[in-house]
Amino acid sequence: MSARAPEKLWDPPAELVERARLTEYMRWLEGEQGLRFESYDALWRWSVDDLEGFWSSIWDFFGVEADGGYERALGSRAMPGAEWFAGTSLNYAEHVFAGKDDGETAILHASELRDLAELSWGGLRAQVAAAAAGLRALGVERGDRVVAYLPNIPEAIIAFLASASIGAIWSSCSPDFGPASVIDRFAQIEPKVLFAVDGYRYGGKDFDRRETLAELQAAMPSMAGTIVLPYLDSDPDLSNLRDAIRWEELLASSESAELSFERVPFDHPLWVLYSSGTTGLPKAIVQSQGGILLEHLKKLHLHVDAHPGDRLFWFTTTGWMMWNFLVSCLLTKAAVVLYDGSPGHPDMGVLWDLAERAGVTMFGTSASYIAACMKDGVEPGAGRDLSRLEAVGSTGSPLSPEGFDWIYEQIGADTWLFSTSGGTDLCTAFVGGVALLPVYRGELQGRALGAAVEAWDEDGNSVIDAVGELVVTEPMPSMPVRFWGDPDGSRYRASYFEHYPGVWRHGDWIEITSRGTAVIYGRSDSTINRSGIRMGTSEIYRAVLGLDQIVDALVVDIPRPGTEGWMPLFVVLREGAELDEQLRVEIGRRVRSQCSPRHVPDEVFPIAEVPRTLSGKVLEVPVKRILMGTPAEQAASRDSLANPAALDYFSEMAARLPS
Repeated sequence: MSARAPEKLWDPPAELVERARLTEYMRWLEGEQGLRFESYDALWRWSVDDLEGFWSSIWDFFGVEADGGYERALGSRAMPGAEWFAGTSLNYAEHVFAGKDDGETAILHASELRDLAELSWGGLRAQVAAAAAGLRALGVERGDRVVAYLPNIPEAIIAFLASASIGAIWSSCSPDFGPASVIDRFAQIEPKVLFAVDGYRYGGKDFDRRETLAELQAAMPSMAGTIVLPYLDSDPDLSNLRDAIRWEELLASSESAELSFERVPFDHPLWVLYSSGTTGLPKAIVQSQGGILLEHLKKLHLHVDAHPGDRLFWFTTTGWMMWNFLVSCLLTKAAVVLYDGSPGHPDMGVLWDLAERAGVTMFGTSASYIAACMKDGVEPGAGRDLSRLEAVGSTGSPLSPEGFDWIYEQIGADTWLFSTSGGTDLCTAFVGGVALLPVYRGELQGRALGAAVEAWDEDGNSVIDAVGELVVTEPMPSMPVRFWGDPDGSRYRASYFEHYPGVWRHGDWIEITSRGTAVIYGRSDSTINRSGIRMGTSEIYRAVLGLDQIVDALVVDIPRPGTEGWMPLFVVLREGAELDEQLRVEIGRRVRSQCSPRHVPDEVFPIAEVPRTLSGKVLEVPVKRILMGTPAEQAASRDSLANPAALDYFSEMAARLPS
């Protein structure tokens, strides 16, 4: 809890405040609508109290192009089922290309297979036009599903924008996903066309994916065509595939095509994202063209503060919502920077090297990557010119206070660090960066405009300066329009609205401070409750990972009748370190002093690796279920994991535990 304000690490300089897109928007509100706000908090409160006024102002401020007018920005306010901008038709991809200079840079990209290169807006437009014409020639129409088994390279963006321009529905997985995991996702939506690579390189090793592509074709008979990009091999043998077209053939057949856009209803699906699928079939989350367009126009301009000439990077794969978010940076006049490969090959400095070479102005990553850099002794500014780097973004899990310190020590005191929190479910961050606000150590700057985020106690009361359930009390345009294959909406309602009917329960612990900042404490379904004191696992990890000998950790709380429960901690040791009695004592001391005496682990076990999903999330709940007796194959889908063998340890332990 926030007894007092933590150390302030950064104040926005006057020149940033003056040129911020948020400042421009506030001046526009005053000039156009007579609305004057003396603080960001006042603006935020208006944005959630007057949803119609706020979202219609976003529509007008960014000049959304659409057919048809709307009587109300928000018809029904029900959650789920809110009705946004009824009667309008638009196209997301049309807004990506609006007002762009063909000679300016749109994308910079590099990978373990390709040197750093650039793609102009003119080049992007021509390739998207050719790809869209090629898709139409394959019979792809509005509403058809186009899926991609592609890495984070320009061709993935080209294929997506081509699909969106037609009104087709996009979905993607990274080629490091195994075949069963891909089939679990794509087969649900019955795709018409698959984009894929023949293989990829990661960590200096080559991975051929042609056999996997044959499995995908066999499992999804709905596919009328497979477009293969030669990526690992310049001339791959595709004889094992049916109806395979090479990427260059698709584009060459329509070189002179003109780019056109089919406007579709506001709530027409843009893409399908997926839950992690750690237990059961991944939920296929459908988000709309209009909802994503408005949310990302707001987020990328007003919260990321993207400007012409900026170069925005976020380390991601096509299997994580941050890829979709990064692509939406093209709704601004900034360029995006892509990287495909391991962040640790040939060493942990590779992404910082890219930041220097590509002139990155905003460097986005995960909290776990920052922690890994800290552990590895990386010094980003040593021997590199990062003078263009103005901002660092972090998401994926809570960034520790020590992570804040490291950024300011290594990147510079004038860096704007924004830690963010949101999710795949809305494809955005609803708490995070605000360029007009200070940065406090360990805290997220503020709640996003239009996001009615609150912390609720067990009785459903909104609380300040106390930890509670993260809820969203009013609808947002990017909330799912539905789950695919959920005709009566029962899975959708059960996922978010079962606990508090009509209110979105996100599944995180959050604290909203009296300063308007926020602290995320981890998933509420994996919270450690000891003697009635609830604590997010992130707090325990923060204490434990401060020890040099420990590089990763996982903690769970196992209920045992008649006791307070059993709380084991599992740690991954740095090479050469030993879990001796001295280290066990130090672990207990740190947790006792930094968390609470009640949350000192009952036992500590060394493990080879922490099991994680393909998007890097720790499998706390599945491990808890395994240790409570659930068979591993029921607790987690191995194909959804980055390291499925890591579960074997816990299955073996469960077999030894008393029943």
